[in-house]
Amino acid sequence: MTPAGRILLFDIDGTLVSTGGAGAVAWKRAFEELYGIPADIGKYTDAGMMDPDVGAKTFEAALHRKPTPQELAQLVQRRLEHLPEAVANSTGYTVLPGVPKRLKQLSRAGHLLGLITGNGDGAAFTKLARGDLIRWFTFGAYASAGLDRAGVVRQAIVRGEAMLGSDVPNSQIYVVGDTPLDIEAAHATGCTAIAVATGRYNVGALRAAGADQVLETLEHELPLS
Repeated sequence: MTPAGRILLFDIDGTLVSTGGAGAVAWKRAFEELYGIPADIGKYTDAGMMDPDVGAKTFEAALHRKPTPQELAQLVQRRLEHLPEAVANSTGYTVLPGVPKRLKQLSRAGHLLGLITGNGDGAAFTKLARGDLIRWFTFGAYASAGLDRAGVVRQAIVRGEAMLGSDVPNSQIYVVGDTPLDIEAAHATGCTAIAVATGRYNVGALRAAGADQVLETLEHELPLS
């Protein structure tokens, strides 16, 4: 397998960018408009969770019942409506260290770059657009109801292999993320987990979670075997 056959799958939040809390702002506005409650997702959810799970857990905690599928879909949609403005106005929005240079280097080296994220596709594009990063990703897999993070990785692998026109050995598929959930999803699908300590978890925590490799930032080259 040549380097051109490698598939590199990147998480977004805490790995490529930090939105400075823009996602939480958009969720809060959605809850306020739909239910009159300024719900704070940070009280009820963890880093790396899927958007539908974030919405459902926050809904249940704030309204003391589970949302119906229609209510959850409307909530996710309303949050997306507010996300572009929240991202554009976020004073804390940051492209994380080394990211533009590293993505360009990996793309030019012939690797196929894809997204794996707990965001829906619209939210993913919105978060990456401000940092001019979407140009590096030709495919991806995104959050949807009933899909866990390992399922997102599996979808991304199928889409990446379809682009390459051939199966790719799992030894040549890498998941790059910043949380233990990314590591767990990589290993559940037989892929290599490269963790980056630019989110909520430090190097020690990511090693303890079982990452195959840990980088402090993407200023460092990816250890691709």
